[in-house]
Amino acid sequence: MLGEISCVAMLAPAPPSADLSLLFIEVGAATLGLAFLSRVANRVGVSAVPFYLLAGLAFGNGGLAPLPFSSALGHVGAEIGVVLLLFALGLEYSGGELLSSMRSGVLTGVVDLVLNFAPGLLLGIVLGWPASISLAFGGITYVSSSGVIAKVLADLGREDEPETSVIVSVLVLEDLAMAVYLPLLTVALSSSERVVLPLVIAIVTVAIVLIVAVRFGRGLTRIIAHKSNEIILLTCFGAVLLVAGVAQRLQVSAAVGAFLVGIALSGPVAEHARRVIAPVRDLFADVFFFFFGLQIAPAELLPVLPLAAGLAAFTAATKYATGMWAAQRGGFGNSQQRRVGATLIARGEFSIVTAGLAATAGASGSLNSLAAGYVLLTAVAGPVAARFMR
Repeated sequence: MLGEISCVAMLAPAPPSADLSLLFIEVGAATLGLAFLSRVANRVGVSAVPFYLLAGLAFGNGGLAPLPFSSALGHVGAEIGVVLLLFALGLEYSGGELLSSMRSGVLTGVVDLVLNFAPGLLLGIVLGWPASISLAFGGITYVSSSGVIAKVLADLGREDEPETSVIVSVLVLEDLAMAVYLPLLTVALSSSERVVLPLVIAIVTVAIVLIVAVRFGRGLTRIIAHKSNEIILLTCFGAVLLVAGVAQRLQVSAAVGAFLVGIALSGPVAEHARRVIAPVRDLFADVFFFFFGLQIAPAELLPVLPLAAGLAAFTAATKYATGMWAAQRGGFGNSQQRRVGATLIARGEFSIVTAGLAATAGASGSLNSLAAGYVLLTAVAGPVAARFMR
């Protein structure tokens, strides 16, 4: 064994020892810091997500104590975290439940779109931004963060609560809407006239994955099934990243692809996958929230903070109303309605992706700062509201 290791070490190009030691120190310090914050959150009885975001803000560029974390490592880990969060959320539901949610939630989806897309769109128009940039900001205020919400539900032990099906229904409709919206937005921002092909590719891709998940889910489940934790972990991890990568390449959200892979698995295999993937999911998900906070420069955030706070307060109210109305239609009581509304407040990964597209197309730096401040405020307020809403 030692001989094999020595051979591998001789064949592989060795990175500079100073760089490798610094990387180990960075990752170790960050992980221990996240563990400490998780202990604090657990003691207080709230989700750790707000703590991770604020820690990233404090230790990021221009924060209270900036630390030179490796951005490439953090970025990859953060992306994997979002994908695994959505995969784990998909494991909670079968293909039949997904179709039922889509059929019964169409009206809710329309109300959600009207109430939460309009504020961002109108703000962009009032501020004098071009139509395509205003369209982008409508997407920033529209979509709740599936990543943050999945983490909050897991932290608070609400994954199996009856009203969680309403939350998932809203998230699924939003994620599927984004699968159509993002290609359209990309075309609008690029001023290209080729609208049809990207849209058709997005719709066909989502339809194919949905059909595979719903019609052939049982067959996939039988293929994946195994007694070994290691085999289940490697199979699920590889399949999720593969499908997410293909979906992203076809201009469909990687998060949507990962969610549908989770939907495709059912029965004992889904339970087995949920159990073995949970520690890996938690590790990368925590990296995602921390890394997001690291990317926000407080100096750029302060000038737009009043506007971001006002927008966050207004759209928190509209999203809360959306959740309340959706839960009421589902026949749930007042306390459950309030929990659904509060849980949906957080915005996150899709909003950041949309802001990034607008920035690449030449949007002003103030849009990125405003989007970052807005997402940060809602991502902190949402988990806190979900914890204390009765």
